[in-house]
This record gives sequence, structure tokens and C-alpha cells, in this order.
Amino acid sequence: MVSVPALRIEAATPEDFDRIAELTVTTYVDGGLVSDGYAVELADVPGRSTRAELLVARDDHGVVGSVALVLEGDFGEVTESDDEAGFRMLVVDPSAQGRGIGVALVQECLARAKAAGKRRVVISTGTRMTAAQRLYQRLGFVRLPERDWTPVPGVDLLVYARELD
Repeated sequence: MVSVPALRIEAATPEDFDRIAELTVTTYVDGGLVSDGYAVELADVPGRSTRAELLVARDDHGVVGSVALVLEGDFGEVTESDDEAGFRMLVVDPSAQGRGIGVALVQECLARAKAAGKRRVVISTGTRMTAAQRLYQRLGFVRLPERDWTPVPGVDLLVYARELD
């Protein structure tokens, strides 16, 4: 019988920042999803913590996933009104994938956005992030191609949204 460590989704603490940075850079840069030039922003967890609510997935071994939930302000970059929330930089440790951690983090973002009075969650994802796109679609996100954008030349982002009931 295989034992699966219990999973908790909770607010990140400053003690988690180094692990979040490591996971995020490894997932995005080493995973070939973004260029090396983006590593500095991905590693800036203290800066991110001032513009987003950082959540972690923690099991008995430590932090195995993270996401930055944006309920207000300009860090979301795809929200267009005060009744929209967003999240960014969703990551799951490759050794912990397949345990529903990404789903749990997204569902926590949806629940917190709804509790904050938001009517929808809008996110953007890179064209190469096909696993993330499948996850979002399974969780009820739909494409908003009219809101796709290009933050820098050569980086095309797809926008998805999920209405909150």
C-alpha cells in the first residue's frame, strides 16, 4: 500500500519564498516554457508577495506547489474590471505531479475570488503551456481570444476565464 502525504493549501510565509522561487524558475525556465530572461521576475517572490496573495500546497515533506492569486491591482495584467480576479505562476513540483495539486490550487483561487465578491477569474497562459491549458479547460475555464496579448515580442499569451456562480 502506497501512502500519499496529506495536502494543505494555505497562505505562503516568507520562509516559503526560496522554495517558491526555486519551483517557479525550475518549472518555467528549466521546463522550456519561458526564456531565461524571465527568471529574474519568476524568482522575485518577495516582490510578488506585495502584489498578490501567495498560496502554497504543502504536504508532509514541504511546499510542493504555489500560485499567486490577484484579487486587485495591476499584477494580474489581464483583469479589466474590479469584479475580475486572476492568478499567475501556478507551479507544481514535478515529483508531486499527478496528485491533483494543480487542481487544488486553482480551486482555492476560485473559492477565494468568489469570497472576495469577484464574478469571474481571468488568467493568461503561454502557448507552450498545453498541460496548463488542459487543466483550465477541465476546470471550466473558456478561451477569450479577443483578450489574448503579447507582453513582449515573441511571447504570445492566451486568455481564459471562468465565471463564478
